[in-house]
Amino acid sequence: MNTKLTQNLSIVLPAKNEAQSLVSLLPQLRAKFPEAQILVVDDGSTDDTVAVCESSQVEVVSHRYSQGNGAAVKTGIRHACSDILVLMDADGQHRPEAIDSLLERLSQGYDMVVGARNKASQASLARLLGNAFYNQLASWMVSHTVLDLTSGFRAVRREKILEFLYLMPNGFSYPTTVTMAFFRAGYAISYVPIVAPERIGKSHINVWKDGVKFLLIIFKIGTLYSPLKIFTPISLFFFMLGVGYYSYTFVNFSRFTNMSALLLVTAVLIFLMGLISEQIANLVFKRDS
Repeated sequence: MNTKLTQNLSIVLPAKNEAQSLVSLLPQLRAKFPEAQILVVDDGSTDDTVAVCESSQVEVVSHRYSQGNGAAVKTGIRHACSDILVLMDADGQHRPEAIDSLLERLSQGYDMVVGARNKASQASLARLLGNAFYNQLASWMVSHTVLDLTSGFRAVRREKILEFLYLMPNGFSYPTTVTMAFFRAGYAISYVPIVAPERIGKSHINVWKDGVKFLLIIFKIGTLYSPLKIFTPISLFFFMLGVGYYSYTFVNFSRFTNMSALLLVTAVLIFLMGLISEQIANLVFKRDS
């Protein structure tokens, strides 16, 4: 374990009604990392989350009402006083002993290290298939292999993640936004395999509702950093549709119809929109770099 990193470490845990798991998790973290700042962000809990934190002698910041998992993480990042952050869930799915491997990999010069869950760690078949789809889509969007897009267990350099705080949503899923933003910004990311046991308590994630949100976040970040990745396939689709319809009408009626013209013009306009968006994205990235 890298002693220098553990002496400059803040462990941030967003929590909403997680008293049941924090009772055992917080003492383990305190025993393993006695010099680290352990910060729990209470996102409007109605159980004994705050009392458990106080009895465990860890720092706690409370939201007056529930603002969402992402908002809790952002609050924790703002209140953290160390250069190295470990972000982890408070539901018992992330093991304290796995932090060592994240920090060890981070010490090798990476800007963020993500704990990648194996298939056995997925809560359900729907989650497994959904995450596999999101990982593949995100990999294509950022031109890098994304092993676990939605993992909330990661070690990161605070100065780097602060750059993207304004992009992170208040709800789910901040890991999606941060991962894609880091890749597109050219920061070094590594993955460490982890085993995530079954969570303690009830999950706050709705597979279908939050799944749609994850998809929108992927397209949002993709549009921000690599617009042509989105606009080009759409443009190509309308172009092929226009060519196909024109071929059909020409062979059968020897005509070039208004619908063919509309489809082809739409393809050109969408591509030009993507080209302009790409130039704007490059200017924004150049300004922020």
